[in-house]
Amino acid sequence: MEKQVGRVTHYFGKVGVAAIELEDELRVGDTIHVKGHTSDWTQKVDSMQIEHQQVQEARAGDVIGIKVSEHAREHDVVYKVIED
Repeated sequence: MEKQVGRVTHYFGKVGVAAIELEDELRVGDTIHVKGHTSDWTQKVDSMQIEHQQVQEARAGDVIGIKVSEHAREHDVVYKVIED
């Protein structure tokens, strides 16, 4: 099962970081699924930052940076994978 938690607002290709504007909470250790026009991949959140500060969790309205394993694009939708 998946729940939409945000969308990608920017992708920093040189460092492989996606900026994600959250609509719901997300924490380190969660698994996310990024889906868009040409994106469709899943990864675990190993770390995230808000304004260059490491955080363990973030809430709706926060813009976070996450190191991503694959290319993300603006407007890609980010889902949290919810284990049954």
